[in-house]
Amino acid sequence: MVKIMPTLFDPLSLGTLTLPNRIWMAPLTRCRAEEGHIAGDLIAEHYAQRASAGLLIAEATMVMEGNSAFWKEPGIYSGAQIVGWQKSTTAVHAAGGRIFLQLWHGGRACHPSLNNHQQPVAPSPIAITDAHVHTPLGKEAYVVPRMLADYELPHIVAGFKQAAENAKLAGFDGIEVHGANGYLLDQFLRDGSNQRSSGPYGGSLVNRGRLLLEVIEAVSHVWGNDRVGVRISPLNSFNSMRDSDPVGLATWLAKELNRYHLAYLHVIRGDMLQQQTGDILSPIRTHYQGILVGNLGYTADEANAAVTDGRLDAVAFGVPFLANPDLPARFRSGAPLNQPDPATFYSFGPAGYNDYPLLPNP
Repeated sequence: MVKIMPTLFDPLSLGTLTLPNRIWMAPLTRCRAEEGHIAGDLIAEHYAQRASAGLLIAEATMVMEGNSAFWKEPGIYSGAQIVGWQKSTTAVHAAGGRIFLQLWHGGRACHPSLNNHQQPVAPSPIAITDAHVHTPLGKEAYVVPRMLADYELPHIVAGFKQAAENAKLAGFDGIEVHGANGYLLDQFLRDGSNQRSSGPYGGSLVNRGRLLLEVIEAVSHVWGNDRVGVRISPLNSFNSMRDSDPVGLATWLAKELNRYHLAYLHVIRGDMLQQQTGDILSPIRTHYQGILVGNLGYTADEANAAVTDGRLDAVAFGVPFLANPDLPARFRSGAPLNQPDPATFYSFGPAGYNDYPLLPNP
């Protein structure tokens, strides 16, 4: 009997959730939060417009106060922020969608000019050197972070757990732990940024992965494992990130994360800056037993082939979803895509955020 493989347009079971398709919206930081890092009406409209996604993954959201890396990114550590995010979850659910919140700590990507002159923290005192950060004072260089002491790390884990509880109060359908793109949890994972020579959080893969796994355990106690996703990017060099063995790291993570029976594992398959190459998806697919989601540069045809071949269970699209609120409908009909305007990616207002045109009604 021939097994019929799914396509991008087929439903997908995610724990107790049933997703109508496998075209997900990837988390995109777009700096549209209001004063106090509150997700307001603008953000709610943005996600509601894109509710036809199989799953919306809301943008990187601060789990703890004093860790801003983007100036106007949202948070989930205050009562006002919970109320603000309720606008988004209510609007998305009214439009028939499902939405997870990405929980995030910027680590060394934070900057004193955004955080009341506080020095950022990291696994090791190594600064980001390949980029600048946007602040109210203009572009500034990243600073050398303060090395976190071992005794401080339970406080970080507790911050993620409280953020998970707040996300539930805000009405989200689940959460994604951000372990990618050179932010704090990723900084601990990779040996280019984690050069601790002793203690339980440095050296071996087991030690470097300890903080991520402790966070997963803590937030799973709040949500249940089947409402927790994890995002990783072992190859991505963004934010001055490197690992001496990214394929080995990816393989270890794939095996280790099986213990948690997560909602999904979300993998950025390559390097956004194209400085590093390699295949991490193949070993992850071989060893990871759960729902696997790919991201970075997929076309509709390539994504559909990956799902049909069984290499992925779903694909997350970032910029294409920004410029095309009705992306699943466009993929299904073969309609042309709107082209994104990079000049408005971080421009703070509705232009280039909520004004991309929809397909005309048939």
